[in-house]
Amino acid sequence: MNNWWQNAVGYQIYPRSFYDSNGDGIGDIKGIITKIPYLKKLGIDFIWLNPIYKSPNVDNGYDISDYKDIAAEYGNMAEFQELLATCHKENLKVILDLVVNHTSDQHPWFVQARKGKDNPYRNYYHWQDATEQNLPNNWQSFFGGSTWSLDEASGQAYFHVFAPEQPDLNWKNEAVRNEIYQMIRWWLDLGIDGFRLDAISHIQKEPWNFKIKDNPWAPFMNVAGIDSYMKDLQQIFKEYKVMTVGEASGVSSKKAVNWTDSDGYLDMIFELEHNVRKGIPGEERIDLLGFKKVIARWQKDLGEKGWNALYIENHDNPRFNSILGNETKKSAKAVAMMYLLLRGTPFIYQGQELGMTNYPFQTIAEVDAKDTLSFYRRLLAEKKSKKEALKLATAWSRDHARTPMQWDDSEHAGFTTGRPWLEVNPNYKKINVIAETEDTDSVWNFYRKLIRIRKQEKTFATGAFELIAQNDPDIFAYLRKGEKQFLILTNISEKKRTLTLPKKIWQRNWRLCLANNEASQQALDKKISLAPYDAFLFVLE
Repeated sequence: MNNWWQNAVGYQIYPRSFYDSNGDGIGDIKGIITKIPYLKKLGIDFIWLNPIYKSPNVDNGYDISDYKDIAAEYGNMAEFQELLATCHKENLKVILDLVVNHTSDQHPWFVQARKGKDNPYRNYYHWQDATEQNLPNNWQSFFGGSTWSLDEASGQAYFHVFAPEQPDLNWKNEAVRNEIYQMIRWWLDLGIDGFRLDAISHIQKEPWNFKIKDNPWAPFMNVAGIDSYMKDLQQIFKEYKVMTVGEASGVSSKKAVNWTDSDGYLDMIFELEHNVRKGIPGEERIDLLGFKKVIARWQKDLGEKGWNALYIENHDNPRFNSILGNETKKSAKAVAMMYLLLRGTPFIYQGQELGMTNYPFQTIAEVDAKDTLSFYRRLLAEKKSKKEALKLATAWSRDHARTPMQWDDSEHAGFTTGRPWLEVNPNYKKINVIAETEDTDSVWNFYRKLIRIRKQEKTFATGAFELIAQNDPDIFAYLRKGEKQFLILTNISEKKRTLTLPKKIWQRNWRLCLANNEASQQALDKKISLAPYDAFLFVLE
């Protein structure tokens, strides 16, 4: 194993909410530079930044109007280069988002394309003859509604799998591909260390007459013919020797091997399957059994070949300490141990290392996420009360993960001296960086220990994975086997549980390395009692 990222831990930064250096209420690049010492202290190896490009912000920066410019609210290119230099000086690598399935409708290419059928940029996007009553097909976008938006002046419609303000690029056009490849090289020549490829499995589409049978996204999810584009990208990435992680929905755990093995297009991909929910609407939680089975399948299918990108939180999902934990310090630690020691490259999302929780929305005015707002309006139209609509709409809102980072117990959690763009979680007085870095028993210090252990022991990078108690609805337990053997036992529930261990485990001599329970079990026996949210790491002597 000689790839640096196989024994690395990543940290995802949502720049808008990380740290505001100039008091305008929005996090920025200078703010990130200020906090590099904090990230070094935690022990991470690289940062992934959500989009910082120029954008009208219809989709939080994933609608790019200029690939080679920085959004003014975040700073400028000189500040970005300072961030890059500062990180590299501290041996931290920097990964950027690469958004090439679509652009903003304000991108110069699309502004030109809109001018008429004869414009040379028209073919940079997908246009078809259409009327309001007769669209090219009935495909639905991820954001609801048709994938087609009508341009009455030309009698045509353009295609978009996301918002109408995010027209899809036509990858069949060689000129488009050449522009994209040139842009990728421009950033790599600047010295960045890799990309997270947004929505990359959507760049190829089925013919417009494709009939949907069951999966509404089938016409634009990992469609045959994508391989030639991915091979082009792979060549560039290999030439520059950079790290790549793809957001590749529709790529199964079996197919992921070809995407991520030594000859694969990318180094790893984020799977989107493990967020298995259960419960009534408005009170849904992660179903541990479903979650565990998905994770175990990916661990098994990418066992010897391919590579996993491990994550539980990101900018699109609620906080795991709320939807799988019980918002305590202990549950945050249990969840950390459960996933940080799996095979793959772990990503920590900002604030996760503090045990940050979901925001307690009191009014719709506190919401920013457009999909949440539109869901709320739909619920009101269905005659739901404002209170019920708020509860249902915000239960799984992306805004839970986007509330400002909690740095200290001063006003606005030390995130800004101004008015934050999104409300700060009121629990910042207790859950914040200063409090946790000074408390040896904090969630933050537990993450730091886990990161250190993971890096010290080669087994966690390269060792095999074996699931234990696979059908247990509350317990996530597994072995990691390599140069050494480790046993990870976690009770991810509020119940007291007793686990009967297999003979091959309890008859051997295990030593406790780390636990999140002060009155922790020191030795393994045939039956082990687990208090709610207990987490143990054992090594075979």
